[in-house]
Order: sequence, then C-alpha cells, then structure tokens
Amino acid sequence: MNHPSFHARTTPDKIVYQMAGSGKSLTYAQLDRRSNQGAQALRHLGVGPGGSIALLMENRLEFLELCWSAHRSGVFYTALSRYLQPEEIAYIVRDCGAQVLVISDRYAPQVPMLREALGDVPIYCVGDAVPGLPDWDALCDAMPVTPIPDQTAGSDVLYSSGTTGRPKGIIRRYEAKPLDFIMPLLDLLCVKMCGMDADCTYLSPAPLYHAAPLRFTMTVAQMGGTAIIMEKFEPEEFLRLVQHHRITHSQLVPTMFVRMLKLPDAVRTAYDTSTLQAAVHAAAPCPVEVKRQMIDWWGPILIEYYAGSEASGVTLATSQEWLEHAGTVGRSLIGPVRILDDDMQELPQGRIGNVYFDSGISFEYRNDPEKTAKAFARPGCSTLGDVGYLDADGYLFLTDRAAYTIISGGVNIYPQEIEDLLIGHPLIADAAVFGVPNEDLGEEVKAVVQLEDPARATPETEAELIAYIRARLSHVKAPRSVDFRQDMPRTETGKLLKRLLKDEYWKR
Repeated sequence: MNHPSFHARTTPDKIVYQMAGSGKSLTYAQLDRRSNQGAQALRHLGVGPGGSIALLMENRLEFLELCWSAHRSGVFYTALSRYLQPEEIAYIVRDCGAQVLVISDRYAPQVPMLREALGDVPIYCVGDAVPGLPDWDALCDAMPVTPIPDQTAGSDVLYSSGTTGRPKGIIRRYEAKPLDFIMPLLDLLCVKMCGMDADCTYLSPAPLYHAAPLRFTMTVAQMGGTAIIMEKFEPEEFLRLVQHHRITHSQLVPTMFVRMLKLPDAVRTAYDTSTLQAAVHAAAPCPVEVKRQMIDWWGPILIEYYAGSEASGVTLATSQEWLEHAGTVGRSLIGPVRILDDDMQELPQGRIGNVYFDSGISFEYRNDPEKTAKAFARPGCSTLGDVGYLDADGYLFLTDRAAYTIISGGVNIYPQEIEDLLIGHPLIADAAVFGVPNEDLGEEVKAVVQLEDPARATPETEAELIAYIRARLSHVKAPRSVDFRQDMPRTETGKLLKRLLKDEYWKR
C-alpha cells in the first residue's frame, strides 16, 4: 500500500481519476502536484495538523484533489451532502470545527445564508468565478508544488445521513501517521477480500460525500489503480461504462441493483459485464430475491458487508457464503458479534435482539456524550442501532433498525422483510413500511409505495398489495393500509429516509 505520490514517481502519466460523463481526468503526476499545492494553501490559511476543513460539492475532480490535499497535510476533512439545507450545512461545519469551507459554484446561492450562520469561517469556491467569493483554484495556483515540510496522514470525518435523526459525526483523534497509512477495515475489504490492486479499474456510481464511495475511491489511488467516477448513477449508463472501461471492481447499493434488474432484458444483456471481478455492496439490506437475480446475472462476484462510519466492526459475506446462508450480511472479521436484549443480556442463537460489535474498538460521537454512552454495552462493545440475529454458524442476519421496530399489540414487527417483499412485486418501484398510531394496538403497519405506473394507484391495487403480503407473511405483519407516492425520500446511496415519512404520519 502506497501514497499516490509514490505512484506519481513510478507511473506519472497513468490516469488515477476520470469523470465518466465529461471525460475530464487526472494523472498521478497531476494529482500529486495539485494536492501539494492544496496542502500548501491549507498551511497558508493556518490549517495545521489536526485541523479541520469541510467541502460541499458534486462529484468532480476538485473534490478528490481537496481530499488528498487535506490527507497529506494531517487535516481532517468533512464532506457534506449536497442535499442538506443551509442550516443543516452550518450545523455540521460548526460541529466538526471546520476552519475553512470549500464549495463548488453550484452552491453559490446558499452563500449568503451560510455566511450569516458561520460567521468568520472563510468560504472558498471551485469552478466558475462567483462574485465576492475567493477562488480556491487561484489560491492553489499561487502555491509551491513542493510537499509541505510536516506531511502526515489526515483522515475523513464523515457524518451519518441522518436516517433516524440529526446527522452525527465520529470524533477522530489526531495522531501523526505515515502518508501510506490505511484504515485496517479498508485493508481488509478492498485488498484482502476484494483483491484490488494496481491493475484494478474501479467504477464509482455513488456520491463521494458518503463514507464507502469516498474511502473506496481514495483507496484505489493508494493501490495505483484507476477510478471512473459517475456524476450521477443511471442504470444503463453504469452497464455501458463497465463494458467500455472494462471495469474490474465497483461498490454499489441494493437500490442500484433493483434499478438495473428492472431494465428490459434486451438492454441488460446488450452489455458485457464479464470483466467484473468484485461488486461490493452495503448501506442497506439487499432483498433476497434481488441478490439471487444479481448473482445469476453477474456470477458469484457479489461481496456484501455490514459496517458503519464508526469503523467499530465489520461483517462480510462472499457470494458463496450468502448462497449457503441466504439473506446474511456475513460473519464478523474483527471480534465476535453479540446479540443483546434491552437489559444487555446475551441472547441465544436464532433470537432477535440488538446487534453489537464486541471488537474492543471505541469511538465517540462529536458533541454528544449521551448518544456515545447509549451506543456501548460496555467498553469496546458497541451498536450501530440495528436489530438482528445469528444463525448456528455465526452468520449475522439484520431484521431492521431498532428505531423502526413496530410494536403492535405487544408483538415486535420488523418492517424490512415486508419492504423486501413489496420491492419484489412487479407493480412497485420503491416501498417503505413503518408503524403508525393505533388506539387499540399502539401501532399498526403502514406501507407507502411508489408504483412503476402511477396510474395504477387505485383501491384495487391497495387491496392486491395487502393480499400479496398476507399470502406470504403472518397476517399481523400485513399492512392495514397502503398509500401511494410519486417518489420516495432516499439518499443517493440508497438509504431510505423513513423518518421523514414516519414523522409526517405521527405529526397528524
């Protein structure tokens, strides 16, 4: 494992990053030069080792230039979701202690509100010139191309997508590390399990501000490979890029699988995907039938893992393991997984409870000691807030987020299995299931769905969908009602923002 500056010396003209749509690219030599200038600019602005910056921009080359500038100067970098509102952006910038915010010209309209909220935090811009905003590229152009004298590895400080509440950041303590340092979990996933190396051509279809897409794309540069970065995921375009660039590795989410599987057969079979060696997926549970179809199509190259930004543990399942334990997210790679009840007592195999990584790894949520304390059963044994069980061979199965467990008449109902069934129905493009108030039962099951054909949003379709679930699951799990929506609130990495839907119904 090496820093990109090593590859800049050995393979200077090799492309490290290329945008899929525009074709704009960076060689290793160009990335080295630009990240040196960026590191010099950070020091010029007074951002030293252990300092912090934030960035708000769409998928573009400057995004990665800036991350590598921070990385080689010992600076923490926080990438912001471009779908956040100005007050949410300001909250994260303040919370992470950013000394500088760099945005792209696309977000210039938000600057007046951000300036008011952030006070004296300087805001720089990349892209087209914006009146009144200093130009980050111009600042870098004026800087030396030589490395700063106090180089040390920086790190990302990323915030959750806020699927169950306000986004939370994980504290990273500054320690001087060599430039070629790599997180142990990334070494396990990317190198040892996925076989990524200097010959890999990686396709990144997701927003870079999320943990896995950013970390995988950064790791490609450490390996000496090439990453093709999609500006936005489109199912057929993904397949075209796999064929055109002879992609060997990619990291996806289940909603991307669903969208590709719903392409016409003639479209799906028109593209050669045989160069793919590993398709990694995470972020959300993958419906069993969806994954079976993907393995039938691409072969046993799917690798699933379960982890979080907290980096407190990870489970992994190869396709072969998954086929023997359908529905699993794998076995732990670092320490055992514990299934605990609400009294922190360990439950036997097969019993559903709260999922904990007993890895010995600790973390802290920034400025939230109460949330940190609630995440730990004891030191080194923490939860990401999910519910599940272990089978006899130690494979973990997730049933849902603890926050979305429906308690109806004293019975625990886990919406994920209902959602998975609905997603498999030919009429449905997307689905969410959650509890709504019921005077007698406490909660009842509600389904909200997006149809492939909005014209089918009729009482007859509602009755058909309820009957479809009742024929496959216990009647207590069947929705009492189904509502229809034109679209569903999901992040670009496929996480369903169910809290937005649930809050809407509970506020009624």
